[in-house]
Amino acid sequence: MSLTIRETTDADQSTWDGFLAGQRTGSFYHRFGWQEVVRRRLGHRTAYLMACDAGRVAGVLPLTYVTSRLFGKILCSVPFMNYGGPCAESAEVSSRLVAAAVEKARELGADYLELRCAAPLETDLPVSLRKVSMTIALDPDPEVLWNGFTSKHRKNVRRAAKNGLEVRTGGLELLPEFYSVLEHSWRDLGTPLYRLDYFRSIVETFPDATRIYACCHEGRPVSVAFVGFQGGTAEGLWQGGLPQARILDANYVLYWEMIRDICLRGCREFHLGRSTADSGSEWFKSRWNAESKQLFWYFFRPDGGPLPALNVDNPRYRLAIAAWQRLPLWMTRRLGPPLARGIP
Repeated sequence: MSLTIRETTDADQSTWDGFLAGQRTGSFYHRFGWQEVVRRRLGHRTAYLMACDAGRVAGVLPLTYVTSRLFGKILCSVPFMNYGGPCAESAEVSSRLVAAAVEKARELGADYLELRCAAPLETDLPVSLRKVSMTIALDPDPEVLWNGFTSKHRKNVRRAAKNGLEVRTGGLELLPEFYSVLEHSWRDLGTPLYRLDYFRSIVETFPDATRIYACCHEGRPVSVAFVGFQGGTAEGLWQGGLPQARILDANYVLYWEMIRDICLRGCREFHLGRSTADSGSEWFKSRWNAESKQLFWYFFRPDGGPLPALNVDNPRYRLAIAAWQRLPLWMTRRLGPPLARGIP
């Protein structure tokens, strides 16, 4: 194998996405269009690596260089999302891409390299196993899934539906409603949110591969979700709800209508998004017969230091989260986007 690895240019988009389409490990997060969204809306530098063997693509690795005064300099594949490490036709190519990413981290002077993977790599890099992906195996007939739920769970869905809830689905036309709910939800969680333009760019870049779902009560959305599609897999990207959604049990209706719609779209599996192992989020998603699949987040620190503790369990961030939750919405709207762009 005469393997060469290089950084891509915009002219490589069709070649990159064509390779992804034929790879089982290719995901929505790997798509070439993400780098333009990240560069234009978040202002980050990217380095999308392509491995070629005699002119034929053998693997790809999308890297984004996230810089922040609070969190340092992080080279990540992929930041802001659940996973997106090397996608390659063999373990050998994957290892070569990892080695190239390590060298890129050294070249940039990054504090650390982070590779978020859906499957283990053949590498000596230290790994964090805190995160899992909750995945539902789908069927072309959504009734097959419905009949597989416990009778208690079906009862909960039916009871919630009697609260006058309906689910709308669409694209750009639902974006303002989606964002309105999400900015309230994320403020209550203590998490800064990106600008509306960031989400608009995603929909505009992937118009046929994104979908917004809004669960409404009396015509007003109370719970929302944003989903991406690639190769028969649906990816839950973002979800949020108003306090009213908990009273109405809106998520039962939202999740069932999403699952039903995604089945009818011909998808084979639905990733409900990442969760912390043994969390309440993992418990709720398991009610839909979602299987917990381990995520593997690998790290490399040029200085040889310990794994970074960029998570909500770090006491340093728990205080900041509590303070953010008490801020008025007008202030989080102003302060949130500059902070959100630096949180990988």
